[in-house]
Amino acid sequence: MLSFSVTRTRAFFAATILLTTSLSPIAFADDTIAPVIVSATRVPTPADQVASSVTVITSDDIEAKQQRTLPEVLNDLPGINVVQTGSPGGTTSVYIRGANANHTKVLIDGIDVSDPSSVDGSFDFSQILASNIERVEVLRGPQSGLYGSYAIGGVINIITKTGKGPAQFTASVEGGSFGTFNQTAGMSGSTDRFSYNFDAKHYRTTADPVTPTDLVPPGRPKNDDFYDNKTISTKLDAKLTNNFDVGLVGRYVYSELDNTGDDGTGPEAIRSENSNHEYFTRATGHLVSFDGKLDQTIGLAYTSYDRVIIDPNATAFQSYGQYEGDRLKADWQGNIKLAQGQMLTLGAEHQLDQINDPSQPVTAQMTNNAGDIQLQSAFSDRIFNTISLRDDDNNMFGNHATYRIAPAYLILETDTKLKASVGTGYKAPTLDQLFDNYPGFGFFANPDLKPETSVGYDVGFEQNLFKKQVQFGSTWFHNKIKNLINSNDLGTTDINIGRATTYGFENFVAYKPWNILTLRADYTFTMATNDVTDQELSRRPKNKASLNATYQATDKLSLSGTVLYTGDWIDGNRDFSIPRLTAGGYTTLNIVAEYAINDTVSVFGRGNNILDKHYQDPVGFEQQGLGVFAGVKVKFN
Repeated sequence: MLSFSVTRTRAFFAATILLTTSLSPIAFADDTIAPVIVSATRVPTPADQVASSVTVITSDDIEAKQQRTLPEVLNDLPGINVVQTGSPGGTTSVYIRGANANHTKVLIDGIDVSDPSSVDGSFDFSQILASNIERVEVLRGPQSGLYGSYAIGGVINIITKTGKGPAQFTASVEGGSFGTFNQTAGMSGSTDRFSYNFDAKHYRTTADPVTPTDLVPPGRPKNDDFYDNKTISTKLDAKLTNNFDVGLVGRYVYSELDNTGDDGTGPEAIRSENSNHEYFTRATGHLVSFDGKLDQTIGLAYTSYDRVIIDPNATAFQSYGQYEGDRLKADWQGNIKLAQGQMLTLGAEHQLDQINDPSQPVTAQMTNNAGDIQLQSAFSDRIFNTISLRDDDNNMFGNHATYRIAPAYLILETDTKLKASVGTGYKAPTLDQLFDNYPGFGFFANPDLKPETSVGYDVGFEQNLFKKQVQFGSTWFHNKIKNLINSNDLGTTDINIGRATTYGFENFVAYKPWNILTLRADYTFTMATNDVTDQELSRRPKNKASLNATYQATDKLSLSGTVLYTGDWIDGNRDFSIPRLTAGGYTTLNIVAEYAINDTVSVFGRGNNILDKHYQDPVGFEQQGLGVFAGVKVKFN
């Protein structure tokens, strides 16, 4: 089935050197420092000089909306569709510009966090809690010229908080609908040469009604989902000399999910049990030489997954699954200032992925060596361009070259930016697709699979009026994807057979009539088509729009609201026995409030889906209706 997704169950080194080092923004033209973007070039660059389409979400944005998980943070962004199978903790996929869910590169503090043991390489966003996120950069369009495999649709780069200033302690507790009970605690700070951040989070829902009542066979109980997530993380930086510093980041996630599977006749009588261990860490060394003309970072990262699935309803050979995946990645990046406004960036990496699936059983590994070069140029204060080239050498399918060109032109007289980009992307086959056999299901691996590939471009503009009091813009995008990996006609193995085209446009308008009020509207039109069958791809709504408002009513009271509209889309039913049907659109409204009692204590509350809209997304999985939550947080030095 060419749905751009696999229906079976089962940065490049760390672009953001900013995470654990002290890189300063590249100052082009007049050497002024502007708000910066890192992911588009892997070098902090003033936002108005970046041609790529990037959305930046800050910790202030996340706190204003009281968002607790990464899927909530991403849900209303332009060019993105988030699909979660039911409750928090349910498998969550992100589709960027109509590309597949496994066509997104995901980095956390410079660590490639995709699961080497997953079937198609998709990252499950459901396990990432939002409380210690400092910044999320969503980079749209093919980015393999910088980031290698997976970056066909784009890159999502997550940066966690860094300790600053005197020691500070934070804590929060909240409860509410669906058996929600969440807590956070953290400590952070810095000295002249050392910074630290420690964070612990607990997220829990015990009664999430996910299964539609009309799907439950007579005589079977309808079970709510249960989810429990415990996450601890840290970020440490030490400046050993005036030009050399080291850093360490680490994150550990342990989660449990009890959810309802399907046995062919409907939702099962007893919930399946899923346990998940995730560990991500990266160490860096950062050296600045020759009066700042050479800036180097070396890193070593490790990613580990251990997932166990127990289905008490299934037969013996299907009832237990264990999947273990590990990744070790070493990387180097060197930034060379050739001249004023001319930056050459060189990179190299070595990556080893391996899986160990005791329930199959199978053990396999794959290595990839890569090198890249990028020239970032500024001509006067109007013309900017970035050219990047990368070559990946994989031990399974050999060499693969990719590129990206992204020019921007500023019309200073009207405060207008014209931008465009063209680039290529590719997605390597996964270890599961190459080596994992499922004889009980009559499905077998194909070691001869080749990478999926794409060519994409976009062109657009951004306009500022009245000293940025009003901002608006539009970007047209087009992406052609080939060699997609899908099952053969017999359903016995995967082959390179698919082709797809995605195109559309992203539009936004922001208005700040007063310092205390900010309004922003986004609208995305996406068309994603299977070029073999000439049918729309599933789970890509054509129309999606959002309206966000934040209002500082008083010095102590802040308010926020979000309206999200998602139009009709094509989907299958819960077990895909009906492969194509039209799912109806929906509109949700969230309202948030926070009141600062004093400098130390705040109380907060929010209403999610306050119109109590009942909808399924994806089909067969009820999303939460009206939810009311409240809590208190403290912060003190």
